[in-house]
Amino acid sequence: MSDTHDLSELIKPPHHRAEVVFAITSFLVAVVLATQWSTQTTWVAGQPWSRQPGLWPLVAITGMLVFGAGELVACILRNLRRGGGDALAEVLHWVAATEYLLWYMAYVLATPWIGYLPATVVFATLLALRLGYRGALLLWAPVSGALIVLLFKGLLKVRIPGGALYELFPRAIRNFLVLYL
Repeated sequence: MSDTHDLSELIKPPHHRAEVVFAITSFLVAVVLATQWSTQTTWVAGQPWSRQPGLWPLVAITGMLVFGAGELVACILRNLRRGGGDALAEVLHWVAATEYLLWYMAYVLATPWIGYLPATVVFATLLALRLGYRGALLLWAPVSGALIVLLFKGLLKVRIPGGALYELFPRAIRNFLVLYL
């Protein structure tokens, strides 16, 4: 395999048989959103069309339907023309990536209980372990987690609620934790 790159990958990307699965799924999501548009948005009488609350959702869903249908047709034609590999193996590869969604959801659910700093440090370390980091490189995970918290809460002044765990500390320490960590 060559290490040189050119624009041919962009102009004529490699064919993946499983892309049709993605095209079907995204088109079906667009269809479901389209069926729900009138119950989830409003059209206010007397307002010009450009100021309607439902306008931009309608534009977005219409775009999803039009471009999704085009992608679906293109994928089906590519699959008929080129045939090719195992779609199931690629779809299973996609499913494996949902592990990181679960890690993120666990982090989001843990943060209100243990606090932003402990959750970020713990989850950064656990993810580094999961990815196979060991030794000195593993030490960078909690350090980078702490630096992220200091950046967001200290420097950027992002307000993130304190964890329930903070309630166990004396008032002065608790206030410091809520404000800065």
